[in-house]
Amino acid sequence: MLRVILFIIACLAFASCEQPSTLTGAEKQAIIDAITQTMDHYFDDVRTHGLTAEFRYLDSSENFFWVPPGYASAISYDSVAFVLKQNAPLFRSVENALDTIRIIPLSRELASYTARPQSTMTDTRGKTLIVSLVETGLFIKRAGGWKLHSGQTAIIK
Repeated sequence: MLRVILFIIACLAFASCEQPSTLTGAEKQAIIDAITQTMDHYFDDVRTHGLTAEFRYLDSSENFFWVPPGYASAISYDSVAFVLKQNAPLFRSVENALDTIRIIPLSRELASYTARPQSTMTDTRGKTLIVSLVETGLFIKRAGGWKLHSGQTAIIK
């Protein structure tokens, strides 16, 4: 009998707790606008400063992971950092542009997105490569703003 009473008390306690509210239309739009602005700054910084400018936009937590084009599984932040540092000197310029992006706010701190970026990369010998991509992932809100938290990128052939 005591277990039943404790169970009922627990249920009533949790039922009376304030449930997280859903996002309003204005809150969703504010998140979409903030992430769109983050992507614009991200692309501008990479165009101006090269591949290592990406670090400012990546969530460096231990939960970060990414599946880059050509990879069969996800890699950690440290592995992404190694790849970026290794490849950055190979390119004279990198210019990314979005064909489309869809951002879906999931909470005040998390949003999913799907995008079709195009990357134009010119190596140090002057050879230009244009690549169309598809990307899906999550943005997470941190103290420094919205960061890429996890996802994958694939080349569209």
